[in-house]
Amino acid sequence: DWWCQGYSEPGSGSDLASLKTRAVRDGDEYVVNGQKTWTTLAQYADWMFCLARTDPDARAQRGISMLLLDMRAPGVTVRPIRTLDGGHDVNEVWLENVRVPVANLVGEENLGWTYAKYLLGHERTGIAGLGHCHRELGILKDMAARATSRGRPLLADSRMRDRISRIEVDIMALEMLLLRVAASNGGTPGPEASVLKIRGSEIQQDLAMLQMEIAGPDAWPYAPEWMLADAAYHGPGPEMAAASGAGYADMRKTSIYGGTTEVQKGIIARLVLGL
Repeated sequence: DWWCQGYSEPGSGSDLASLKTRAVRDGDEYVVNGQKTWTTLAQYADWMFCLARTDPDARAQRGISMLLLDMRAPGVTVRPIRTLDGGHDVNEVWLENVRVPVANLVGEENLGWTYAKYLLGHERTGIAGLGHCHRELGILKDMAARATSRGRPLLADSRMRDRISRIEVDIMALEMLLLRVAASNGGTPGPEASVLKIRGSEIQQDLAMLQMEIAGPDAWPYAPEWMLADAAYHGPGPEMAAASGAGYADMRKTSIYGGTTEVQKGIIARLVLGL
């Protein structure tokens, strides 16, 4: 089964507690109406864990519930959003009189915000992308070894080696911090997840930027159809550089989804520094 996350809405992203999707009790079912956006891989999903307002009179965080919603139910419409890299990872999801059994309520009614915060802690730890960083570092080193400037590999340039080494040290520090967080609090991420999310986002963006710089003008040509079809590459420039521009554009989102960098800094200021 594929699952997608029904959190963000138009106008309710960083301020998630302001969400407008409503779930009204009707006997043994909830009737859900609203819209979700930036829903990752909703085009493949069988189910959504969806935040909806079940008590409009309660204060924002207290009136939200989490429902398990069948994506094949009548009234669910998925529309693609094409991103800067030409890909289709995210979607709009329209919910029009979608009926959800009361049995699909997660936990208690109106406590969905509590469950969502718990899940976001794990999500932000994952967004740090340690495995992604190690993989992209390997690709970066390979690109620098194969690309040349004035007849010499870029990896032979001391300034390039210095930039790569700095990123590698950052990844090592990120890994140590991730292990410390995983070993504390019984494996339940606390506000430290916000530190991981910020640093992981920054490192992933640094990796993508340096890859694009190494690729130079060869980073520009990009055809998603070729990559999705796993076909032979026939574009200009070396194959390793073909997706660098698209990768750079795609990585801009890491400092936005899962809670923007500004939101994470607010959490750190309040819960870690006590400001």
